[in-house]
Amino acid sequence: MKHPVALAIIAGFLSPTAIYAQSGAPRYEVDLSWPKPLPDRWVLGGLGGVCVDAQDHVFLLNRQDVLPGDLDAGHLAPPIIEIDPEGNVVHSWGDLRDLDPRLHSCHFDKDNNIWIASSPSGMVREYSHDGSKLLLQIGEKGKLDSSDGTEKGSPLNSSAAHFFMPSSIAVDRANGDVYIADGEGRGGNHRIAVMDRDGKFLRQWQPAGMDTVHSMAISNDGIVYVGNRENARIQLYDKTGKFIKNIDVPWKPYTPNADGKPRPSGGVAVALDFSPDRSQRLIYLINQNNTQVEIIERESGHILTSFGRSGHFPGEFDQPHGIAVDSKGNVYIAENRGRRIQKFKPVAP
Repeated sequence: MKHPVALAIIAGFLSPTAIYAQSGAPRYEVDLSWPKPLPDRWVLGGLGGVCVDAQDHVFLLNRQDVLPGDLDAGHLAPPIIEIDPEGNVVHSWGDLRDLDPRLHSCHFDKDNNIWIASSPSGMVREYSHDGSKLLLQIGEKGKLDSSDGTEKGSPLNSSAAHFFMPSSIAVDRANGDVYIADGEGRGGNHRIAVMDRDGKFLRQWQPAGMDTVHSMAISNDGIVYVGNRENARIQLYDKTGKFIKNIDVPWKPYTPNADGKPRPSGGVAVALDFSPDRSQRLIYLINQNNTQVEIIERESGHILTSFGRSGHFPGEFDQPHGIAVDSKGNVYIAENRGRRIQKFKPVAP
């Protein structure tokens, strides 16, 4: 009879992504059958983001930042790639004359239209689901003058908002207001800007203590979750920008520095999404500092469990940058340096 510890070690090699249920947390393993091989010898660049539509189709933002040698035996993959639940590429689109090459994040609204944020250009755009129509463009590159809280070059209530490096988008399903995390880079706006359905500026706030405003999501109960990437926490606000509370996300390096002080390598709260149940009991959070996905109980703020580690094998990550959860609870992780998408499916404990 094999020793149970030996069996556990073998199981770890067979399923390196498996996590074990703790305090009601789900357990996941990587789906090695998804996606299917990309067509036409496509070569991906870094993946800036991922989002899931109403049919559980997964959309990838391909930054196309490849070296010439990468294309000796392949073709550059399109900027936007749509993959069905079975892992087949069903559509692709995007014209780099219009789309910024450094695509950052995407989001689907209740009408199943896709919103895309592009960091350097300062553009936020809404497209029809298939990308054939540009429905709305918000913003042009600008910078907030922090001395008086107004935008340089235009009044704060102007219909033409200026964004420095918009990195995340969420559309309020109740009224169509568009929330934009604006200020990925240092020296940027460091704010949440809110526009109406037609792109008119409504309000803004600057989350306290953030060097970058990188990730954001709105829960079903109307709370705005903003990731404080450098300071290892999620900050919660109501829709007017009133602070509610923090959810701390502590971490420690696996290889401590000589002085014992942790030094962030990529940041905590890089990207987040919620579980698909109506109450959204869980938060799924990318933590680049320890290269893991943290599963957090939304109400208590407790980290229930985690999965992933640094590397290039299935279930490991190289700079995870985008996260999305579909209606069945599958978790999709887009890697920037790793240049791939992985699907993690829930399994019975």
